[in-house]
Amino acid sequence: MIPVNEPLLTEADVASVTDALRSGWISGSGPYVETFENRWAAYCGRQHGIAVANGSVALQVAVSLLDLQPGDEVILPAFTIISCAWPVVLAGATPVLVDSDPRTWTMDVAQVRDRMTPRTRAIMPVHIYGNPVDMQPLLDVAHQFGLDIVEDAAEAHGADYRGRRVGSFGAASCFSFYANKLVTTGEGGMVLVDDEGLAERARRLRNLGFQPGRRFLHGELGYNFRLTNIQAALGVTQVERIDAIVERKRAMGRAYTRRLSEVAGLELQVEQPGARGVYWMYGVLVQETTGLDAAELARRLSARGIETRPFFLGMHEQPALRERGLFAGESYPVAERLARQGLYLPSSLGLDEGQIDRICEAVCEALR
Repeated sequence: MIPVNEPLLTEADVASVTDALRSGWISGSGPYVETFENRWAAYCGRQHGIAVANGSVALQVAVSLLDLQPGDEVILPAFTIISCAWPVVLAGATPVLVDSDPRTWTMDVAQVRDRMTPRTRAIMPVHIYGNPVDMQPLLDVAHQFGLDIVEDAAEAHGADYRGRRVGSFGAASCFSFYANKLVTTGEGGMVLVDDEGLAERARRLRNLGFQPGRRFLHGELGYNFRLTNIQAALGVTQVERIDAIVERKRAMGRAYTRRLSEVAGLELQVEQPGARGVYWMYGVLVQETTGLDAAELARRLSARGIETRPFFLGMHEQPALRERGLFAGESYPVAERLARQGLYLPSSLGLDEGQIDRICEAVCEALR
């Protein structure tokens, strides 16, 4: 079975983690944490990095920095992971959804103005599967109406938009370093900001609200969201070779596209002009004219030794959110089609050309 994704670790990774263990710094503090934060922030063009336990809690910290009040609204795509919506819900605010662009699969930025109300406080763009959102229209509307942008770049390490690194936009940007990401710490995440005051507050929030000089005096409630020095040691060596990782991912994306772009019955994700994605996962959309949905295509590929993963299910179709009275009667046709007709193919950095050939041949056979 060819797996969907798995980390590709090197001797340098092992040596770095071993050094962290031998140093005795194994908790949520230590020199590797600060080094990892500084290197990733610099790579993304940010001033400050705050390492946390995973990408989901990175979003929670970032949303907490907005000081949302009950009734405040945050606009985000319907087609995303639930990690984007639940920090808004936990803050007592309301997630407001927009549909996806049918070609890029990222949020349809043209719908944002129509979804705005006097209670809109922020916009959360999500770079789906490593493909950058069209950020300029969002930056324009945020500037015009005084809105914050919280950028979810969890899947887009090293992607570019109009000459700027993804993760450099808005009040805060968030990354995941889960095992299947381009840069991994096993579990882990980071919040990036440029404002020093926000950075200091984010550091307090990840560490139970402890304050410098008065550790056990708490001015606000925080969280235990620390990243360990051992995990950060792995991240440091991963960042050192990020350019090679990104180039390998892009080469794999090109290889898949060459083989699948003319296959009848398939649609592929499209990069918008001025954007360079990183193909975190290589997704395909099976057209309804084939008589198949994604679940059936996945079953046929599994029978041929090819592991796949389904696409996200839209936020408006999530029972845990619907039970809270959210999104009643709402429909997002593109997000619904993506969820039913989309899956992603093996995307591990360890894939070679022969394996990509085998996967694409299996896709063609399954469609027939």
